[in-house]
Amino acid sequence: MNIANLQSLRDATDAILKNEVKHLPLVSSVALKLLELTNDDLANFADLTHIIETEPTLAAKTLRHVNSAAYGLNHKVTSVHRAVNLLGFSAVRQLAIDLLFYDKLIKRTVSKAFDPLFFWQHCLFVAILSKKIAQCVQHPNPDLVYTAGLIHDIGKVVLESFGKVSYSDFLQTLNNTNSAQLENERRFFGISHAELGYVFCLEWQIPEAIAAVVACHHAKEHDLNAFSAYHLEIAIIAFANYVAWMQGIGSVHDEGHAQLEEHVLATLPLAQLDLDAILQAVDQEMQKTREFYGIHFPSVTKLRATLVRTTLNLSQLRLPEASANQPSTSLTLPHQSLNPDEFVPNTLAAIQAEFRLDRCLLLDIDAKRRCLSTLYICPANCITSQSFALDPEHIAGKFLHCLRDKSAEIINSVADPNNPFTKQLGAQEFLIVPVSCHNRLIAMLYADNVNSSRPLAPTLPKLILPIVYELGIALQHAREYAVQKKCAQIDPLTQLFNKRMIEECLTQIFQQDPVKITQLAVGFIDIDHFKSFNDVCGHQAGDDVLKIVADIFRSLTRPTDFIGRYGGEEFLFVLKNTDIHGAYAYAERLRAAIERRGKLMSKRFHGHALTVSIGVALYTPEYMNYPELVHAADQAMYKAKSSGRNKVIMIANRHS
Repeated sequence: MNIANLQSLRDATDAILKNEVKHLPLVSSVALKLLELTNDDLANFADLTHIIETEPTLAAKTLRHVNSAAYGLNHKVTSVHRAVNLLGFSAVRQLAIDLLFYDKLIKRTVSKAFDPLFFWQHCLFVAILSKKIAQCVQHPNPDLVYTAGLIHDIGKVVLESFGKVSYSDFLQTLNNTNSAQLENERRFFGISHAELGYVFCLEWQIPEAIAAVVACHHAKEHDLNAFSAYHLEIAIIAFANYVAWMQGIGSVHDEGHAQLEEHVLATLPLAQLDLDAILQAVDQEMQKTREFYGIHFPSVTKLRATLVRTTLNLSQLRLPEASANQPSTSLTLPHQSLNPDEFVPNTLAAIQAEFRLDRCLLLDIDAKRRCLSTLYICPANCITSQSFALDPEHIAGKFLHCLRDKSAEIINSVADPNNPFTKQLGAQEFLIVPVSCHNRLIAMLYADNVNSSRPLAPTLPKLILPIVYELGIALQHAREYAVQKKCAQIDPLTQLFNKRMIEECLTQIFQQDPVKITQLAVGFIDIDHFKSFNDVCGHQAGDDVLKIVADIFRSLTRPTDFIGRYGGEEFLFVLKNTDIHGAYAYAERLRAAIERRGKLMSKRFHGHALTVSIGVALYTPEYMNYPELVHAADQAMYKAKSSGRNKVIMIANRHS
């Protein structure tokens, strides 16, 4: 987050909300006074009692909750003063803040894709876990950390309840993009939930430490400079937020892949935390709220299964220590090629020969499908299945230890009868080694002696680690090269292919024998009145429009087809194996999808319609080169614009 230009954040907030932040009925004066107590070292029982008693509804709900079965008091409590004395200052203040925010932010929310109770469950979990961690690290004010955890995602519910377009509307568009969630929010709303939440905190004079957490609980280290005094609070809530995601208690359903930034691990003394005891205490606290809020929390079994499913995504693993016993130097020489198809098979063959192994497999980790798939096999055709489904419940024992500690392990089916490899690969004993580089898990190396039944040497894990470490470095270099190569082909704003790649694609097509160029169509797309988006809504809105349109194009384009940004607000697609009807149907799907999204987001863009005009030209032998075909599609697009825009115009032949 960049808060240097605070005014731009305020402007973006005002642009997306129905009313100015200071006029939103979000936080009552009582809640603000309770927040002040959170940050007041001189606050006492009398202050808290007086605040709660001045709000009759809050006083009644507080007493009802204190007298519930969750607290198991022997005698009925009839005064707030008595409740504060019995339960303690911290517990009652925490309860009162919960109730106020629940009534104002959650209870009133009527949602579609955004589930308010699911969101509230997440807020409570993060708040309770954050407070427990704060107590363990001897934070001077655990109650403040609790409150920060409770409202860290307040920007989401503000957008849902008071946005010109709601957070539910945003969630319904997420299937169209693989971008990071904050980037998607900025594209859709013009501001992220963290940035909007920070503006909200400033307007309502919420304590600075809490505002810092709201602003930076997703931030990278270089974005924390303005909040250097609150690194610990930010790290605690960020870690609790990550733990919640791991257990399937995110703020929204299907939240995607959360990330734990390195500064969180560097700030928190995780080795000193008794996470078993902390999570047990959190579970007990969460159960107390179950009946009161009507939330059905996941069972322990479901939480455990969800946790196991995320294990393969963990990348914070230790690098292997160098082995004193080195194998043949041919195995540890730096890999000279940047093509994995060249160096990986050679490395596997060398490993197989050096250690007299029957099979060596390099397995790719697919965290989304929760499976391992074979990248390379040595010897060739030594297995019949190319993928191995992993049941999360069976990731246990030495295999789980291997994943967590990034260690090489020999696994025996007697000791680990439920491991996923014995049944599918038939080996009673095998070696498994995580392949990593720079603390990131890249792949898994599997080896066995399934044919010869020779036992694997106990020293094998130690000997093979340096080899696999070199392999991990080589794979990482190859992937970085592939990324850099792709960057040269991709438009940085829209993440579609750039004009250079469009021209290369068409050049390759027209280098073929004209007889083989059949069923080809080229389409030219232009965003209608694009300049008005920049003039009326600002250049950031114009960039967001380009990204939104690109996301829709990507979601509706087949892998065999090609689409890229031609320049400015112009895009071009190339369709293969199509005819006039298929090309028109594709173009019309694009046009209609963009029109629908434009109507959904019209309030965001001050009523300015988001539509496109599309011209499509079908290839015939009359076109001698690709510029002629592109020009024809361009002319068809201008006809669509001149005849009213938001249309598709087809040219079936060069003389149409």
